[in-house]
Amino acid sequence: MKKLLISALILAYGLGAGAQEKKTVTLPSWVNDVKLSGYAMTQYSYTDEEGAKANSFNLRLIRLSLDGRVANDFYWKLQFQANGNTANQGGSPRIVDAFAEWQKYDFARIKVGQFKRAFTFENPMHPITEGFYTYAQAINKLAGMSDRTNEHSSNGRDIGVQLQGDFLKNSNGRNLLHYQIGVYNGQGINKKDVDQQKDIIGGLWVMPIKGMRIGAFGWTGSYARKGKWTEINATTGDEEAHEGTRKLQKRRYAFSAEYLTNDWTFRTEYIHSTGYAFAKSANDKENESNANINAALGDKADAYYAAVIAPVIKKKLYAKARYDLYRSTAEWNSARSLYEVGMNYEFNKNIQVNFEYAFVNDRNKADKNSNMIDVQLDFKF
Repeated sequence: MKKLLISALILAYGLGAGAQEKKTVTLPSWVNDVKLSGYAMTQYSYTDEEGAKANSFNLRLIRLSLDGRVANDFYWKLQFQANGNTANQGGSPRIVDAFAEWQKYDFARIKVGQFKRAFTFENPMHPITEGFYTYAQAINKLAGMSDRTNEHSSNGRDIGVQLQGDFLKNSNGRNLLHYQIGVYNGQGINKKDVDQQKDIIGGLWVMPIKGMRIGAFGWTGSYARKGKWTEINATTGDEEAHEGTRKLQKRRYAFSAEYLTNDWTFRTEYIHSTGYAFAKSANDKENESNANINAALGDKADAYYAAVIAPVIKKKLYAKARYDLYRSTAEWNSARSLYEVGMNYEFNKNIQVNFEYAFVNDRNKADKNSNMIDVQLDFKF
């Protein structure tokens, strides 16, 4: 990457000058720290779910990123995503990360731009190292991936500013406490604020022993649309048409725990959400002006998962299992449960293959039980 940048700059300089003599180009020092990286996740998936049977190869994700440091104290990153879906706002290509962070002090780092929301342990994890065929339903539905509110797919990210840090070192110099708090637009990635109410998200966790984190998170804010909607007048019983800005309040909290030890991974999280959802997904641009709500869904939801990844051959072959529950109305009659088992094999640090089987019990469906198989080949550079 460094050689490519240098060559391009020298060529541009030479053409611009129109001269044949040799020129000396002095590059800014930060160019030496620029890194190009990326990864791709290819996928085969099968499901026998009634009414949604599928058997397909897929490009789950392709990402390229540039990152580096400026004057040692500032870290920056740009990351772009492409995948097989280009028909809507949840498609590709698009910018997923664009931020800079002042990192002079461990106890107070300030990040500005577009980046992961400060909510849950799993949300900020790399899709490959997360370990399963996708993030848990708790993260997908309640942390801004394919959110319950029906905002456009945002990969758990938003635009804003965040303060975070680690402090209270023990005798070995290891920090025991971490905090983070962010202020965001509340509209997901690549979107300006609509209702001028910001989302505030924060978390605090303790690290009592090496590899262990126990934390709690809170989220208050809204998701809004400018458009048209109808609703029933509570006094007259008549259906009335409205137009303008409609915002849905969002209140969420989460409890999280993780323990990494001797190449084992244990992780569990619970999330509770209060707030209504729009009836149509903003992944379809035509729905951005549809401000009707899904009243039947109600204003509460919760989710829980527990996962373990165990080494069969250390640093090479892993067995894994996860129980993954999402209740779209916070009631058991809306529960969707996945019982997952699988294996991950790492050829080397850049290539791995993942296999997973899941038994799905979805109480929202007439035919409640189904099976799913997922195989992924992931490679990074």
